[in-house]
Amino acid sequence: MDRFVSIVGDPHIGVFTRVFDDIAVVPPDAPDDLTARYEEALKVEVVRTTIQRSPIIGSLLAGNNHGLIITGMAGRDEIDILSEYRDLMLLEEGMNAAGNIILANDHFAAVHPDMDEELMDALGDFLKVPVIPLTLGGVKTVGMAAVATDTGVVVNPRSTPAEIQALEQICDLPVGKGTVSMGNAMVGTGLVANRYGYLAGVGTSGYELGRIEDILGFEEE
Repeated sequence: MDRFVSIVGDPHIGVFTRVFDDIAVVPPDAPDDLTARYEEALKVEVVRTTIQRSPIIGSLLAGNNHGLIITGMAGRDEIDILSEYRDLMLLEEGMNAAGNIILANDHFAAVHPDMDEELMDALGDFLKVPVIPLTLGGVKTVGMAAVATDTGVVVNPRSTPAEIQALEQICDLPVGKGTVSMGNAMVGTGLVANRYGYLAGVGTSGYELGRIEDILGFEEE
C-alpha cells in the first residue's frame, strides 16, 4: 500500500488532521481522495469539521478512546459534531492548542512542561491515564514532537535518553526515534497513525517509513 499522502500538496498531514482508532477528523474541504486513503489505511470513519473555525485540526485536537480535548473557543456546531463520538473536555484558558501541547493514547498523556498541575490532574481524570510533563528533544510542544498509538511511540530524533526513559516507564510501549519528509524532526506534523495503520506526508523516505513501521509494530508491505 502507498503510505504517502498530502493535503493539496502539503505534507503536514498531522497539522491538518487528527486520527484515533475509530475516527479521523479532517477539515470540511479535505479532498475525497485523501479521505478515502484514510478510510482504507486506518479503518476509520471520517469526520469533517473545523475547530475554532480553523482547518488545523491536528494542532487543536487531542485525546484517546476515552475522550477528546479541544479549545474552549470552539464553536457550538463544532462541539456538537465531535460530541457525537466522544465526551469532550474544553481548554478554557491559557494554552489551548490541545494537539500541540498534549501527546496522548490509552496508556498515558505527556503534556507541555509549563502546564498547570491542576489542569494536568483534570486531563488525567478525563482521559483515564497517568499524565507527565515532558519535552522531547527539548521541544515543549510534545503533541507535534511525537506520534503515539496504543502499539508504540515515534519521537523527535533529538529526544534524550532521559526523555525516552520517562515515556517508557509511563506507557510500557516501544519508544523509538523517527523523522518524516526527509528529516523533519517534528514527526507529529507529518505522520498520522492508529492501531490499524499509518500514513506519512509526501516526501517521507523509505528508510523513515521503515523506522515508523518498526516502532509502531507494523510489518513492511
